[in-house]
Amino acid sequence: MNKTILITASILGLIAVILGAFGAHGLKELITPEAQKSFETGVRYQMYHAILLLFVGSSSLIAKKFKTVIYYFVVFGTLFFSGSIYGLATNSLSAFDFKAIGFITPIGGFLFILAWSLLIVNFSKKEVKSS
Repeated sequence: MNKTILITASILGLIAVILGAFGAHGLKELITPEAQKSFETGVRYQMYHAILLLFVGSSSLIAKKFKTVIYYFVVFGTLFFSGSIYGLATNSLSAFDFKAIGFITPIGGFLFILAWSLLIVNFSKKEVKSS
């Protein structure tokens, strides 16, 4: 599972960099400054959670059962939160009305909250060895 988590984290990070560059340069003339800020928020949260997955996948301090659930919360959180923000920010460029699925944005945010909460639970249950 660690390898899957680390590969997924790397892919999410790569996509965040690509979308960040695209948002800053390719979308500059196509969407409003407010929509650009929203798009940037999606990129930022995607990158934060890619880094979180890098930590989760490489840490021996997190129990396997927590890693698996955190992984799915972060992946679906990113799809729902950042993905819907990308759609909403570029809504004027598409024939599809992303406002129809805008309700999934807070669901993605909630999944992020659950992932971070599970980290707290994991670390609370972990016995710390004194040196």
